Amino acid sequence: MATLTRPDGTEPEDLALSRRAVLIAAGYAAFDVAANAQPITTPDTGLVTGWETLPGGLPAFVARPAAKGKHPAVIVVNEIFGVHEWIKDVCRRFAQAGYVAIAPEYFFRGDPERKLPTMTDFPAIRAIVAQAKLEQVMGDTKTTLDWLAAQKFVAAKKLAITGFCWGGGITWMAAARFPELKAGGAWYGGLKGNPGPEGRRFPMDVVDDLKAPVLGLYGGQDKGIPVADVEAMQAKLKGSKSSIILYPDADHGFLADYRPSYNAAAGKDAWGKLLAHFKANGV
Repeated sequence: MATLTRPDGTEPEDLALSRRAVLIAAGYAAFDVAANAQPITTPDTGLVTGWETLPGGLPAFVARPAAKGKHPAVIVVNEIFGVHEWIKDVCRRFAQAGYVAIAPEYFFRGDPERKLPTMTDFPAIRAIVAQAKLEQVMGDTKTTLDWLAAQKFVAAKKLAITGFCWGGGITWMAAARFPELKAGGAWYGGLKGNPGPEGRRFPMDVVDDLKAPVLGLYGGQDKGIPVADVEAMQAKLKGSKSSIILYPDADHGFLADYRPSYNAAAGKDAWGKLLAHFKANGV
């Protein structure tokens, strides 16, 4: 790494800022990347990776084992930053574990040039995200499920979904909509919200409709999702096959190793529990 120069010499924070610039240039979400982040980089050895265009023009990043045969599949639903480098790495992690992982670009209609990962203006980011209404997102999820079912390398009856932040909420909603899904993993996704004029529903509203068991993974220090909401959701899920694990010391985004909120211990434990959840439900 090049050494920065200034009259009083190079300081540690200079190198941290340089590291942040490197990560942004590598494709990590510019808005929330930590200055000193050391994100996990999963190799693509033994994998087939790249972008696919699904029916309707829906772009999707796919990572899958190169080995012949049919593999279980998981839809990876992004945060509000779109399909940036961290989401691609999550797909490679799943692929190295034997899954076909696909991350649809749910925001492509409002962001056709895929600028979201480079943006630092949060209101502008939110404006793009707001264009992806629930029914559109559910339609894109159905398109993705249909695409997976048609692929010779996919075990069509072994399909799961997982998502982060915005995508965590979408995971709950998809699990309540699509019987094709056998399991879900919702990472710190919002549980309730304003229904608005369209009468939108949220995860707390669809507990009785869940068609696949969802494992919720939440942080006790999450300022956007109060523990009271998590406990209320846990109470609604009581007696069902779905459940929530609350990590008391974890913040929002605790799996995202490029963010300041990354919690290595909680992230590792939750990732292992998610894979076990998928396996226990035949995915």
